[in-house]
Amino acid sequence: MRPPVSHHHPQGTPAAQSQPDVSHHHPQGTPAAQPHPNANHHRPTAPVIPTPPVRSPAPASHDSAPAPAARPRRRRRFTARGVCMLVLGLVAVVAGSVLGQRELVAVGVLLLAVPPLSALTVVGATARIAHSRSVVPVRVAAGHDARVLVRVGNTSRTWPVSALFVEDTLPAPLGTEPRYTIGHLGPRAVRDVTYLVRPAVRGSYPVGPLRIGVADPLGCVRVTRDVGAPSTLLVTPPVVPLDALGGADGSQGEQSPRRTVSGVGEQDPVPREYRHGDELRRVHWRSTAKQGELMVRRDEQHWRENSSILLDTRRSAHRGEGPGGSLETAVSAAASVAVHLIDGGHELRFLTERGRMHTADASGVLDGLAVTRASDAPGLFGGIDQLGGSRSASSSLLVAVLGAVSAEEAAALSAVRGAAARVAVLCAHGAWPAHPSAPEAAPAPGLPESVRGVRDVLTSGGWRVLIVSSASELPALWRRATAGEGAAAPYPSREGRR
Repeated sequence: MRPPVSHHHPQGTPAAQSQPDVSHHHPQGTPAAQPHPNANHHRPTAPVIPTPPVRSPAPASHDSAPAPAARPRRRRRFTARGVCMLVLGLVAVVAGSVLGQRELVAVGVLLLAVPPLSALTVVGATARIAHSRSVVPVRVAAGHDARVLVRVGNTSRTWPVSALFVEDTLPAPLGTEPRYTIGHLGPRAVRDVTYLVRPAVRGSYPVGPLRIGVADPLGCVRVTRDVGAPSTLLVTPPVVPLDALGGADGSQGEQSPRRTVSGVGEQDPVPREYRHGDELRRVHWRSTAKQGELMVRRDEQHWRENSSILLDTRRSAHRGEGPGGSLETAVSAAASVAVHLIDGGHELRFLTERGRMHTADASGVLDGLAVTRASDAPGLFGGIDQLGGSRSASSSLLVAVLGAVSAEEAAALSAVRGAAARVAVLCAHGAWPAHPSAPEAAPAPGLPESVRGVRDVLTSGGWRVLIVSSASELPALWRRATAGEGAAAPYPSREGRR
């Protein structure tokens, strides 16, 4: 029998707006069983129009058709009330037998019979429950809300469900698992519940499976069952806006000057042979007279900037967990620079110590960074070698987003040449050594000596160094660096204090 449950519109709008028995459910229950603090509570009146549409550019992610999953885990147990009735019934039977009170024995037998008989009323009840889930949007930046809509329905045309509760399974980064006590669910009835999640850290998180529970009318027996497959919520790193960066020739993206393939001016281009379909206005008559055959000017092309980003994801280079960890700061900074460059028309290479990432568009970069994990690579030399490869000579910008690096790695990075501009972003709260690596250097308040040493090495090699403690500091420092002010950091340089 097909349930009356339909999938939601990709924008979150239920398909059946005119269904008379559809109503929102107001969550009830004990404080310990309340939904997530961000849950969207529904009005208790019924019937009402289902959940209003959620406007989002990302499509919703639906589970399979609202039907129970195959081979779900089912758990049956007596509630505290049922256990008390069994114990009291046993005591009454024993006491009545000892005292010769037949009425007391009858009461005990009744108490012993109620829980098993109540269990018969919930046989097959969970199998009659169908559900669907929508996550809107399925791709969200860290720190932003995503809405989860769960619809449950009774597929039976005859039998109601006496007491129903639902609980969605969530990983810890998404918050507390929301629980809703729906109560009585009549034949062919449908209920919608909605709640919000706000992930603080990037990643790919499962939402579900859904745990449903049914109790008998007297509350003596409860049956729970996990149904359906989890939906996926992709959380991308947060991105901060950056100021426009001029190219090597002072241009950017589509506003770059038009240049011929030969690199010479319009007055003396290098022509090619005429091809069928070429316009006559492109015929270069001087070369035609010299060669004795039709010659045309070459097509003009936009000069597209080439840029490279190196992200340090080594576990040993970073410190801290969660949104305040240095790895999350580095990923957010690298994502911000990558999106900025791609939107500006740059052809981007995105590198880590493990290899190259997909950079066809900004969404591909963010999706890749969403699931990037810390690596156990011992050093950064592999990424530095790729950054300084053959393409570095034609790059207009090199950006290195780093955790704690050694003096040898800093020297190798400083030796990378070829780009018109080179910018290094150092995470101040990375796993930098506690003791100074250069004892002869003067101490700087608030800045580890090892950070100062790496900064000085990179600056001496022509790099513009930015030192950040969070991604929110990057826009202001990026503006200073792209203005040609050299090293930019919230700390004074060694030369500035002399």
